[in-house]
Amino acid sequence: MANQQKSTWKPGKRDMLFLGVVAAVVLVLVLGSGERKTNPVPNDEVHQGASTMAECMGCHGNEGVRPQPKGHIQGGQCFQCHLQPEGWRGAAR
Repeated sequence: MANQQKSTWKPGKRDMLFLGVVAAVVLVLVLGSGERKTNPVPNDEVHQGASTMAECMGCHGNEGVRPQPKGHIQGGQCFQCHLQPEGWRGAAR
């Protein structure tokens, strides 16, 4: 028993691949948990009163005063992404 040496662990290719995948997942989670990048709803009388999709699309539809940009999601839930103005009186989220 006196001649036995302790074997040391040496990471192999599979270990390095696993650690790389874990690092990539952690990086994606950290980068994806940042603050919202969308524009908040302006804090004016028109926007404070808007509480339905129809009211938003009156101005932001294709024929509106300020249509949504090309490629904008058409989900119909404006306040999923855009923050309501402070003191907003519309419907609750």
